[in-house]
Amino acid sequence: MNILIVFDSFFGNTEKVARDIAGSLSSGNNVRAERVGDISQENLEGVDLLVVGSPTRAFSPSELTKEFLKSIPPKGLKGVKVAAFDTRISVDDVDSKFLKFMVKMFGYAAKTISDALVKKGGVLEVPPEGFYVKGNEGPLKDGELERAASWLNKKAINKLKR
Repeated sequence: MNILIVFDSFFGNTEKVARDIAGSLSSGNNVRAERVGDISQENLEGVDLLVVGSPTRAFSPSELTKEFLKSIPPKGLKGVKVAAFDTRISVDDVDSKFLKFMVKMFGYAAKTISDALVKKGGVLEVPPEGFYVKGNEGPLKDGELERAASWLNKKAINKLKR
């Protein structure tokens, strides 16, 4: 299976998640993890599974991630399996009713990414996922890299191979 993981990262947390996901999928698969700014449409050719990750910035993906998603032609992902993740601060870690309200209204980056991938013809095989950081710059919370490594586990990959 040809897997491409595209990510943006400001403080290194999203990159760590992307690379751990790539490492967990490497057995028997051709897996690449690349920064979103280094990807062109030609890189998407022959991809069986496209995973896109971004830090959550103002309740949405980074600008580079949004530009990448917009650059994919309509139906450019037809038949490609897709998945999306983000890094985020847990609302449980912030004592702010306003922030909790805003998250409830606007959500996180992963949902926006998965919706865009599906709109471009991708087939969402696993629900979008968020991985938690401590504070604005991280580091990742304890256990998040392990959770990232098991997010697209063998069961999900077997489902994707169908």
